[in-house]
Amino acid sequence: MSDPIIQALQAALGAEYLRINEDTAAHRDPYLFGDGSRFAPLAVAMPSSVPELQAVLAVAREHRVPLWTVSTGKNLGYGGAAPRISGSVVVDLQRMNRIIEVNEELGYAVVEPGVRFLDMYAHLQAHGHNLMMSVPDIGWGSLIGNSLERGFGYTAMWDHAASQCGLEVMLADGRLVRTGMGAKTDSTTWHLYKGGFGPSLDGLLQQSNFGIVTRMGVSMLPRPETAVICMLKAKHVSDLGALIDGLRPLVLNGTIQSNPVIGNATVTASVMSNRATWWQGEGAMPESAVQAMADGLGLGRWNARFGLYGDATICAARLAVVRKIVDQIAGAELVVREYPGDVSAKDAHPADHAQLGIPGLALLRMAEWRGGAPAHTDFSLVCPATAQDAQRQHQFIQSSIEKSGFDYAGGFVLQGRYAIALALLAFDRSNLTQSQGVQELFERLITEASAMGYAPYRAHLAFMDQISEQYDFNQHAMRDVAQTLKRALDPLGILSPGKQGIWS
Repeated sequence: MSDPIIQALQAALGAEYLRINEDTAAHRDPYLFGDGSRFAPLAVAMPSSVPELQAVLAVAREHRVPLWTVSTGKNLGYGGAAPRISGSVVVDLQRMNRIIEVNEELGYAVVEPGVRFLDMYAHLQAHGHNLMMSVPDIGWGSLIGNSLERGFGYTAMWDHAASQCGLEVMLADGRLVRTGMGAKTDSTTWHLYKGGFGPSLDGLLQQSNFGIVTRMGVSMLPRPETAVICMLKAKHVSDLGALIDGLRPLVLNGTIQSNPVIGNATVTASVMSNRATWWQGEGAMPESAVQAMADGLGLGRWNARFGLYGDATICAARLAVVRKIVDQIAGAELVVREYPGDVSAKDAHPADHAQLGIPGLALLRMAEWRGGAPAHTDFSLVCPATAQDAQRQHQFIQSSIEKSGFDYAGGFVLQGRYAIALALLAFDRSNLTQSQGVQELFERLITEASAMGYAPYRAHLAFMDQISEQYDFNQHAMRDVAQTLKRALDPLGILSPGKQGIWS
């Protein structure tokens, strides 16, 4: 059955850009837990242009073969480049990698899916553009892919989904649609005003399978005169509530312009050290080992990092307000580093890079925490940004993880009115006991969090249907609407079937 599909795709792209058999290994989940044959692609198609992508879609429609689209396939911890359905053709858009435009005067860029944060930063530096981009934890991902998954960075424009402005989208039938002002031919404001005229379609493309985004406008800020990066170290585990309630008002009123990242000692240590240095026993690290690790590395039990931006006078005033909050937390320490807005990567402390809009790969080390064959997946719950909710989630997540024999390495990303509770589940994928334990733990975390009124906002391929089930208001009315749209836009169900639990 596969021969005519492979032949047709080779005719569309050339054999060089169609990977089959063992050449698809890079498009399997590198951190997979459980059966290694799950989520295995039939082939990988790598178009370099809109016409080539249209040709791939024509083959898929003719042969009724499911496609799974990735921008660069670096969504590690959530499935990587692997498809939800084994036997799908992965459409890898990394060859569509043009930076189409950078407009410094109005503060935006236009990119294709294969443009990575590393590429965009290098382009801005090479051309002397006075723009600050926002970057996630690991810089080898796609600007478009991260935005569509509602990813975030750590500068003043941390919300990547909110920063997208104007999409070009290919539907399952091969038609191109431009959203917002781009619906007008030769629009002068496509990447300036998101709204356009009539219903907004942009949000429907986030975490969905309704179309394939082929280009996107992304808003950026002018580089500030000064950037002040703060690291607030809280001495006690019980200080979490004070951190949340102290920092939240400063985020809401704009004193702190980035989103503070509050990591516990273990997750902070995972980019500086490894578990075996501090604990070599079975099960979760005991409290005594965690405290010894924090003391040995000079960490707090909670470590909050955030940025202040503007001219020197404004930054000094913002910092003075921050110091008042620090003074209210017993034993807390504030470490401050000030930079010119155009600081280079080599002149900035590596831990400050994300808040300075400098992409990197340092956080890949986190997966190596348990040793062996490094792997991880992430548990990402949304909660109100209150001390009560944060403490409740912390206690629930930590106790669940440690009962399963894993270390609680996590914290919160404070994003104003809400926070994302993140837990890094690092494991040795060559250890079957650990791999099976991660699967069972994650399933239990989803169910028990739902009973408490919480749900994840993204997750690994293996858990998309289970998480979709938790969004159950009025007999899953939202999912039913999404599936109605899916049937209308993609009646053959060829585009990323099952993504986020949406099937046709």
